[in-house]
Amino acid sequence: MDRLDAMALFVAAVETGSLAAAARRHGCSPAAATRAVTLLERQAGETLLLRSTRKLGLTTAGDRHLATWRDVLARLRQIEPEGAAGTLQGGIVLTAPELFGRLKVMPLLGRFLRDHPQVTARVLLLNRVVDLIGEGVDLAVRLAPLPDSTMTTIGIGEVRTLLCASPGYLDRAGSPADPHDLDRHDCIGLNAEGDGELWSFGMNPGRGARVRSVRVRTRLGVNNAAAAIDAALRGHGLIRARSYQVADAISSGRLIRLLPHLEPPPTPAQLVFHPDRARRGVLRAFLEQAVPALKRELLEGASAVPSPVRRGRS
Repeated sequence: MDRLDAMALFVAAVETGSLAAAARRHGCSPAAATRAVTLLERQAGETLLLRSTRKLGLTTAGDRHLATWRDVLARLRQIEPEGAAGTLQGGIVLTAPELFGRLKVMPLLGRFLRDHPQVTARVLLLNRVVDLIGEGVDLAVRLAPLPDSTMTTIGIGEVRTLLCASPGYLDRAGSPADPHDLDRHDCIGLNAEGDGELWSFGMNPGRGARVRSVRVRTRLGVNNAAAAIDAALRGHGLIRARSYQVADAISSGRLIRLLPHLEPPPTPAQLVFHPDRARRGVLRAFLEQAVPALKRELLEGASAVPSPVRRGRS
């Protein structure tokens, strides 16, 4: 996190009266907002914000810095985007997991390019972690918990990992009652070079919840998530898929969600970028359009596959 991001979080915390509310405004975690204040206090060499369980309070030094930082942020907002007369110009390079990119990013990017005719874009749909700086990428979609780094992250929601199959397959083979029943089922995996996979499940739901991996035999292995989902829709077996990938199929009844109470914890979905690049007009404009749109998309997808009710021990 750079100093500008920290300043924006500090101002938001004062305006909202809460570090948690400031974090929500900027799409980051409460811990990130706390780190922002700590960073500014360390650089200033004095306490700026008095924190208690009930409210926040400014110190004299904090009040002085607040006025300066508000002025700096206001001046930055007045800077016009790249291009003359407010016309957005330039390029943007994006990367995302293949299927998420196809389903969520590409339609959004298409609208953005239509709205800004002088902007160009390059998209890398890759199922691997891309080195943003080394590969010249402006913005990445990451579907995973991320370690602390110099990159800025904006949370856009979360995705679940679901076990599902078609009604036709379940009529023929029955439904598994627990993960150990998978031994007698045809399983579809993303492992074109092997015949087995580890599938994670949430075991002992409740206070002692933990994740356990179960090795399953995959009768069909492919190297593409869309192909694996298509095979499940055709009745070839059980599949593990991300919630956004199968939300429509589950909502329409073409796939049935199985063992929902044993699903592993959801995975955060985040946008990642270097803070310096966010000051460029094209990336800033894309983020302003993409963040609310992707949050809405994932929220609507979650409504089709709501979080399961966890069963406690009786």
